[in-house]
Amino acid sequence: MKKNKIAACLLLLCGTLWAQQGANQKNYSAKGKQVTVYTTADSINLRISKTGNLTFAASKQPLETEISIFVEPQKTFQSILGIGGAITDASAEVFAKLTPADQKEFLNAYYDKDKGIGYSIIRTNIHSCDFSSGSYTYIKEGDKSLKSFTVDHDKKFRIPLIKQALKAAGNTTTVYVSPWSPPAFMKDSKNMLKGGKLLPEYYQTWADYYVKFIKAYEKEGIPVWGLSVQNEPMATQTWESCIYTAEDERDFLKNFLGPTIRKELGDKKIIVWDHNRDLMNQRANVIFSDPEAAKYAWGMGFHWYETWAGGKPMFQNVQKVAQAYPDKNLMFTEGCVEQYDAAKLQYWPNGERYGESLINDFNNGTTGWTDWNVLLDEKGGPNHVGNFCFAPLHADTKTGKLIYTPSYYYIGHFSKFVQPEAKLVSSAVSRSQLLSASFINKDGKMATVVMNTSDKKVTYNLIIGTEKVVNTIPAHGIQTLVY
Repeated sequence: MKKNKIAACLLLLCGTLWAQQGANQKNYSAKGKQVTVYTTADSINLRISKTGNLTFAASKQPLETEISIFVEPQKTFQSILGIGGAITDASAEVFAKLTPADQKEFLNAYYDKDKGIGYSIIRTNIHSCDFSSGSYTYIKEGDKSLKSFTVDHDKKFRIPLIKQALKAAGNTTTVYVSPWSPPAFMKDSKNMLKGGKLLPEYYQTWADYYVKFIKAYEKEGIPVWGLSVQNEPMATQTWESCIYTAEDERDFLKNFLGPTIRKELGDKKIIVWDHNRDLMNQRANVIFSDPEAAKYAWGMGFHWYETWAGGKPMFQNVQKVAQAYPDKNLMFTEGCVEQYDAAKLQYWPNGERYGESLINDFNNGTTGWTDWNVLLDEKGGPNHVGNFCFAPLHADTKTGKLIYTPSYYYIGHFSKFVQPEAKLVSSAVSRSQLLSASFINKDGKMATVVMNTSDKKVTYNLIIGTEKVVNTIPAHGIQTLVY
């Protein structure tokens, strides 16, 4: 009997905690509130442009013939860590070729909350990746003691750009780091490129390497929030890559990386997987079901390249991990439009790919969202293995001109208006022409992002409780409504 009473009390306590998590304490009301509408649309000269001022008015039962977005601010979900992109060697090398005026434009465009789109996350690579001008490490090859460790290579381009980006963002940015491959001598393939595996005798040495890197960057004035275990651990790439099965990653985290980071650096956040949505559920099951490994994992990172096999994005897998492991966080850690083609710099579906992913990923439980390179040149590089890709901003290094692509504006509809520590809010759309996600910022302001995937303009209701506004979104457009 006593046990039953205890169990009942625990259930009541859990129910209360869930209710508190799902409720916004401010009891938001839309009555009489003004709505500012910002719009970006294909074939119209609108790029995060202010296109309307609306006022909420009384709402009656909507008809089935109307398209409506229903928002319930009292029901909130995960906190938003931020939105941003990666500062790679390639981005930093291109940045260094710009004039001081163009460099300032670039920094404002990404990191200034008023003049630009207010990025709040930076990812960077631990020694070389494909978007470096060549392969390199921070030690002399074969140095098992790591005595030769130095980040001097990064002091020429990458560290200066990260520091300028942090300053432009007001030093409130979350920085995390990811490795693409251990040094060649630590791998069974003796090659940083084309896969291979970390040799067990170097597990501790490699864990120590992460620590040295993070300490070196922090000594340079770059605070590091966290790290991922390995970029794309199931992909044998032509560039820097290293393979970990789920069990390999679990055991490396549990026995080496986790304890080493905890002992040397304290509460740095460790992200597992850092690969596509397709296999993320299996990786989560193996690592998060092991209590000794799970205690070191802040959460799971994922990419969007599962479409390489010809299918559609597996957004539902993100939701399934969130449901199965609600105590773990989800972070989108990389995505870009592959196969660079200069003729497609203004190709509108590239931007829509970003909008679709951002909306679905946040609605499915994601807390942070990180694009790949923040800047590339007019050839989609530099890249030492010919893996040229798109970025939201490109620089024509011959003219110095910055090229803004549709992707920049689609990301901006989120990053400019959804601040760190915002919360996702319950919302739903009544028709499939529109996609939408809603957020409430720490200051109490709401931001609803609406995306029109159809070839026709759409008039829709935004309904909050007994209040609504009616708005129109252009074909293939995206809007943010702030209220």
